[in-house]
Amino acid sequence: MHRLINHKAMDIFDKLKANKGELGQYQKQAHGYFTFPKLEGEIHPRMKFRGKEVLTWSLNNYLGLANHPEVREADAKAAAEYGMAYPMGARMMSGQTSKHEELEQELASFVGKEDAFLLNFGYQGMVSIIDSIVGRKDVIVYDSESHACIMDGIFLHKAKGGKSFVFQHNNMEKCEKMLQFATKLTEETGGGVLLITEGVFGMAGDLGHLDQIAALKDKYSFRLLVDDAHGFGTMGETGAGTGEYFGVQDQIDIFFSTFAKAMAGIGAFVAADEEVVDFLRYNMRSQTFAKSLPMPMVIGGLKRLQLLKERSELRENLWKVVNHLKEGLLAQGFDLGKSNSPVTPVYLKGGVPEATNVVMDLRENYNIFCSIVIYPVIPRGELLLRLIPTAVHTLEDVDYTIKAFTEVRKKLNDGKYSTTQIANVFE
Repeated sequence: MHRLINHKAMDIFDKLKANKGELGQYQKQAHGYFTFPKLEGEIHPRMKFRGKEVLTWSLNNYLGLANHPEVREADAKAAAEYGMAYPMGARMMSGQTSKHEELEQELASFVGKEDAFLLNFGYQGMVSIIDSIVGRKDVIVYDSESHACIMDGIFLHKAKGGKSFVFQHNNMEKCEKMLQFATKLTEETGGGVLLITEGVFGMAGDLGHLDQIAALKDKYSFRLLVDDAHGFGTMGETGAGTGEYFGVQDQIDIFFSTFAKAMAGIGAFVAADEEVVDFLRYNMRSQTFAKSLPMPMVIGGLKRLQLLKERSELRENLWKVVNHLKEGLLAQGFDLGKSNSPVTPVYLKGGVPEATNVVMDLRENYNIFCSIVIYPVIPRGELLLRLIPTAVHTLEDVDYTIKAFTEVRKKLNDGKYSTTQIANVFE
């Protein structure tokens, strides 16, 4: 006779209280300053943080459209005419408008694709794209540094019994090897291969090797999905993205980007051949079961896209700032990794105490606000100060920042940030 063992069920909230997560464990010390900080005032390189003006390098407002007067006017007029609720319902049911279709057509034309589909958010959009187009028999090959939204889409694919192969970041030899594995597996399953990478990797600022990946199409049968969130609007002769920069835009089978970067808005889009986009329209669960993008976002998106296309001086000024920043930092011996996009990472050495003190010194004594990244996002013992230049920064902003970084690095190297006593840093 089997004896019944009476296990007391755990309260799931007890588990949450006991393990707050990799970042959540620092909540009490970090909240409101290092995490969830409040930048206030008009969106601009100079904003208010804790009541004090700071030079801000943490906004993905590449072309300065967030506070552009024509954008503000378009947003305000659309909100006044339609409100924030219209249209009600999902696109498939009651949320369709001619303006949604117009923006899709304009986006598709700009990135050189037959059609496009508007998405409510970039993150859930990418997850849903992957979920929609790959089945259990299909195999995904992807770059190891892919964004979290790509990873979650792959996790969902694997949870449904699908397979995937990862290659070391931008390692084309490993990429081809994974394509070989994927091809062999699909020959057994009868499925297809989807290769996923990014145009610009948002943390390190380096480019995906889209030209080399496209060349592999001559040897292997696969479709290419590119997340170009940081490349759309910033890369290429017209700003159409990293594929345009490499001259392989036509080799990208599915092009994805968000409005949260160069477009300075909310929403996203996916562009491809008409048949592929039609399939996504009728099969993306994140859109079928979600409210349509509000009209002010759509009309505002049309204005943003118009400025992105017609005002080339915005992109030119962005790159003037980018080049001045990078050249100045490199001249001072800073390590910028392999960035060849506007994203400008500055790599330093240190742990949590150093990271804490560096950030506080920059914010409190130099009035500079930028993001800092530490382990586990990057290797232990490294710090990454991530700068996002924009078209509305000035060269004077750049010069001041380089001078401040040079002084902060000297303090770091002299060991002045190694103490956990924050006050000592400011003596």
